[in-house]
Amino acid sequence: MNPREDKTIIDKMFYYVKLFRNSDNFWIGLLNDLLFVAVMIGLFMLISQIGLGISRPAVAVESGSMLPNIGIGDVVIIQSAQRTEIITHTNGTLSGYSSFDEYGDVILYRKYGSSTDTPIIHRAMYWVEEEEPMWPGGPDAPHSGYITKGDNNRDIDQKTSTSRLQPIKEEWIIGVARWHVPWVGYLSLAVH
Repeated sequence: MNPREDKTIIDKMFYYVKLFRNSDNFWIGLLNDLLFVAVMIGLFMLISQIGLGISRPAVAVESGSMLPNIGIGDVVIIQSAQRTEIITHTNGTLSGYSSFDEYGDVILYRKYGSSTDTPIIHRAMYWVEEEEPMWPGGPDAPHSGYITKGDNNRDIDQKTSTSRLQPIKEEWIIGVARWHVPWVGYLSLAVH
């Protein structure tokens, strides 16, 4: 191919793209809109992967366990756990660090490491080592991990069915909650 033929092919390509973008046909317009949305979602996922270390950084909250700080239907933006240090409630109390109006980080984790169960979003209260009591007078931890609790819950997760007798291993953690947008997640919960 010579440079003149390349220019002709490029001109034809731009002509057809312009024709497609400016079409009055309903189906072509719908396809055009769907392609635009797909490109925007892909761009958002790429930017999220670069900035937050996670391609799907938004989750809708399904329960009231984090009230009043995070509500049902809130969308929470998550940062990859590999990109940040998790600050527990205990350490946050000592340093003055807080998130979502309480000391320490809120983490999103897979219950017992299961990829089929709905992830849990609760606060990291403190870290325990293997064979250390999970709470004063409580049983020894079967492995090292975080002791967690919902802000609206009376007991820690490890005393309840949420994560009974299982500290949260680091590899079970999906990410750390950074921001939330109230009520936006109700639509996704309705469809779910």
